Amino acid sequence: VLTVDAPGFGLRQKFLREGYAWAASSYATNDYNVATGVTTTQGLAVHAADLIGQPASRTYIAGVSMGGHVIGRSLEQYPRFYDGALPMCGVLGDHELFDYFLSYNLIAQDLTDREAYPPPANYLTADVPVIRQRLGLSGLKPGGVDTTNELGKQLRSITTNLTGGERPGADQAFAVWKDFLFTLYTPDNGGPLRQNAGRLAQNVDTTYAPNAPVDVNATVRRVSPSDTVSRHTQRLTEIPKIAGRPLVPTLTLHGLGDLFVPFSMEQIYRREVDSHHRSGLLVQRAIRSAGHCEFTPTEVGTAWDDLTTWVESRDNRRGHSQELRPAGDDVLTPATVASPTYGCRFTDPTAYALPKVYATRGLYPRCPVV
Repeated sequence: VLTVDAPGFGLRQKFLREGYAWAASSYATNDYNVATGVTTTQGLAVHAADLIGQPASRTYIAGVSMGGHVIGRSLEQYPRFYDGALPMCGVLGDHELFDYFLSYNLIAQDLTDREAYPPPANYLTADVPVIRQRLGLSGLKPGGVDTTNELGKQLRSITTNLTGGERPGADQAFAVWKDFLFTLYTPDNGGPLRQNAGRLAQNVDTTYAPNAPVDVNATVRRVSPSDTVSRHTQRLTEIPKIAGRPLVPTLTLHGLGDLFVPFSMEQIYRREVDSHHRSGLLVQRAIRSAGHCEFTPTEVGTAWDDLTTWVESRDNRRGHSQELRPAGDDVLTPATVASPTYGCRFTDPTAYALPKVYATRGLYPRCPVV
C-alpha cells in the first residue's frame, strides 16, 4: 500500500506558517526505486504549480534516507529545476551503502570462520547466532558493559572506519546497530534491482582496518557486483549513481552514529562535490545521535531557515551584496571528526531531556555550554 506522509520534524506546520505550499509523493512503486522518486517528485512539483495556478517563485526539495538519494540524483537529472535542497540522513554515497552492508557481513563471517556466501535463506537463524556468540556480541547493549572479545573489537573498529572513522559515540553506535546490520544481508529473490540492491555490492578493492589480530585483507571473501552494468552506468536506473554535481545550494544533516545510512555517505558526497569544484554549494552538519534520521524540529527547522536564507541571498545579490552561505561542519579531516565535541555546534541540547523521543542522545556526553 502506498501512502503519503506529511513533512516531519514540524516542517508541515512551519511551511504553512511561513506561506509555503508543500507537496509530497508516495512515488509510483514500493522498494528501493530511486528512479521513480526522481521522476515523480519532479512531476509532482510541476503538477502542484498547475493546481495552484501560478509558477513557483522558488522550488525546494527535502527528504530523508532514500529520499536523500532521490535528492542527490534529482539535482543532476533536473539541473536548476530546484532552487535548494535539504537531504537528511541521506544515501548520498549511492552504491557504496550496499558495499558497506556486504562488508559488515563478510568480515563478521571471516572473523568467526563461518562463511555464508551467497546469503542462505536461514542466515539469521543458523549463522548469525553463531557469529554473534563467537564475537562476544550476544550480550552487548547500548550503554552497557562491553562484552566483545578481541575479534568483536576488530569488527567494531572496522565498522567504525567503514562508516566515517573515529568519532564521538562510535562504540555506542555499534552496540545500537550490530544486530540490525545482519538483517541487511539477504538472498537475491530473482526480482527487479529495486528489490535486490545486493547485486550492486562489491568489496574487491576495499582495504579494511584494523587488519589485526586477523589479517582480514588476506582472508576475507572478495565479491564483485553481479550486475556490473547497473553498477557502472550513468543512466537513471532504479538505483542510480550520484556524480556530486549540484548546481544549487544544498544543506545536509546526518547523525554521527547512524549505522544504517552511515556518516560516511556525507564524506563520499563531499569528496565528489569537491572534485567537481562545487564545494561552495554544499554545507554539511553533524548531529550527535545514533538513530536513523533522529533529528529534532529545532535542528531541522534551523537547517531549513539557513537554506532558504542562503538561496534568497543568492537571488537578491546586487553589486557587492553578500551571499549568506550558512556555517557547517568539516566532515573530512580525521582529527576534527574525532574530537570529543564534534557535532556539538548544530546538535539541539534540549533533546537530552526527551529520552523517550530521542532515544540515543543520552549515549553522547553533553556538549560544553558556550
